[in-house]
Amino acid sequence: MRPTPHKALGAGALTVAAVAALVLPGTPATAGPATAAACTPAQVVTNGGFESGTSPWTASSSTVITSRSGQTAHGGSSYAWLDGVGSTHTDTLGQSVTIPSGCGSATLTFWLHIDTAETTSSTAYDKLTAKLGSATLATYSNLDKNTGYVKKSVDVSSFAGQTVNLSFTGTEDSSLQTSFVLDDIALDTSDGTTPPSTDSTRTPATPSYTVNLSSDTSGTVWTGRESVTFTNASATALGEVYLRLWDNYHGSCDAMPVTVRNVTGGTAGALSVACTALKIDLPSPLAQGQSATLGFDLGITVPSGADRFGHDGAFSFVGNALPLLAVRDSAGWHLDPYTNNGESFYSLAADFKVTLDHPASLLVPATGTSTDTPGSSGRTVTTATASKVRDFAWAAGPFTKISGTSAAGVPVNVYSVSGISSSSAQSMLSTAKTAVDAHAARFGAYPYGELDAVIDNNYWFGGMEYPGFVLDLVSTTALTHEIGHQWWYGIVGDDEYTSPWLDESFTDYATDLALGRTGSNCWSSVSWASGAEKITNSMAYWDAHSSRYSTVVYGYGKCALHDLRRVLGDTAMAKLLKDYASAHWYGVSTTAEFKAAAQAATSTDLTSFWTQHRIEG
Repeated sequence: MRPTPHKALGAGALTVAAVAALVLPGTPATAGPATAAACTPAQVVTNGGFESGTSPWTASSSTVITSRSGQTAHGGSSYAWLDGVGSTHTDTLGQSVTIPSGCGSATLTFWLHIDTAETTSSTAYDKLTAKLGSATLATYSNLDKNTGYVKKSVDVSSFAGQTVNLSFTGTEDSSLQTSFVLDDIALDTSDGTTPPSTDSTRTPATPSYTVNLSSDTSGTVWTGRESVTFTNASATALGEVYLRLWDNYHGSCDAMPVTVRNVTGGTAGALSVACTALKIDLPSPLAQGQSATLGFDLGITVPSGADRFGHDGAFSFVGNALPLLAVRDSAGWHLDPYTNNGESFYSLAADFKVTLDHPASLLVPATGTSTDTPGSSGRTVTTATASKVRDFAWAAGPFTKISGTSAAGVPVNVYSVSGISSSSAQSMLSTAKTAVDAHAARFGAYPYGELDAVIDNNYWFGGMEYPGFVLDLVSTTALTHEIGHQWWYGIVGDDEYTSPWLDESFTDYATDLALGRTGSNCWSSVSWASGAEKITNSMAYWDAHSSRYSTVVYGYGKCALHDLRRVLGDTAMAKLLKDYASAHWYGVSTTAEFKAAAQAATSTDLTSFWTQHRIEG
């Protein structure tokens, strides 16, 4: 997504126009140091969610691991609360961990919430330090305060083969409390060539959605039924699932645009997260490998507004409206709030079959490959099927449609609202055909059949990506960017709330490559607003610093990748990204995995590179 049209163009100002296109993959990258052969992927922290009492943790007092009121857990009911006293005080928490030898990748992750009574914006009075043995991994302070939990990731691969103490120490000065609240601590190891063991904990897995909806005469109200079949991929039993009703953000709990009723296959519980999450208890817990099916009546009412979920006069855009299963992984359930500044979405690759019954006067572009058949009484039934996609979106309206085929054989359709000239539509069709082939040549063949682009210059947000379906302005740069998201978010997934840089920075870098921009000297334009500002910050941070989101995540992020290309060399960088996409095809990328893959592509130690470019995780 481009946050606003102005920001979309502004991000490009950080990059100098190219004089030549960058090279495509050619010769193999220089190999990094060899990794020992034997590595059994493992998660080595015990009781990281504090739900099994205090063992084996050692704490400075019996109140550090707690479920008392005053703070809340990230998952479950217990958490670790360090400090929060408001006077000179130190709390500690630790346990011994053994990081297996032979593992090329080891990543410490934890969820951290910081609240404080300190009012300074410049002085770190109270601090939390994370260590492995005597080595300091990270330090946080009252300056890092946040409104909710933020996931932290640290590469600890250098500790392979060691048994060391993992510790957290919180210190307060003489006045004004700061609370450091920790939960869901994990240390995952892998051989560095495949995604770490957290992949096997992501569940519910392999969802398959079947949806049958019928619209009113305008295409703004849709009613029908949805079902989803899924499997528990985790060794931990699955006793409940959550449906994300994302577009309830656009209404209120008293007037929800998305309603779910008459649930079968489970018992609906309470709505939470501003009515964007619905808990459903399963009849009995699913063991690993077991499957279940849920069904429910679904109602969708599209509000007014040229938004990713909204209607611009007669033209409706229905993004993020289908309820999707939330993801539970080693950190617990991901129930982040909706953000209008970027994306909150984290979902696993799924199959969809969606039937949309609508007036024949409306065209209905949608994710996947669509076929139209006559319905009853002047209506048309559009049936869209899509495999291994993370979401499903559609539009409805009296669009003007033009079509073509890219040189590599991808069918491309451009749907324009009234007011878009035929020349602008033709220009966007040409851009789309060129962009989809350029991205495919660099990262792997486009797998989603046809590609639909819905064009409206009234979009306030600039552009928005969905699998096989994008919303965009008349803009060569923006459309090339949104099509790049088919790879960086669509094929190579990520937790967009926790790590927005993994889709936006990578997509803006891909956009530069496709448009022949080299990013020469673009890092010289970087000016950090604070010590807390990092390329890898989460949307929780960027929602609190929204004016900096586009500049840092889009601009600085892609500049960092241009700099990495200059360190690795053009050919090695091209091979790294193509191989990385292949290794994570339909999977989930993390910052730690990308850093490990980049390090494996060069004999140059990248530690200082990550520090300089503020890429943490």
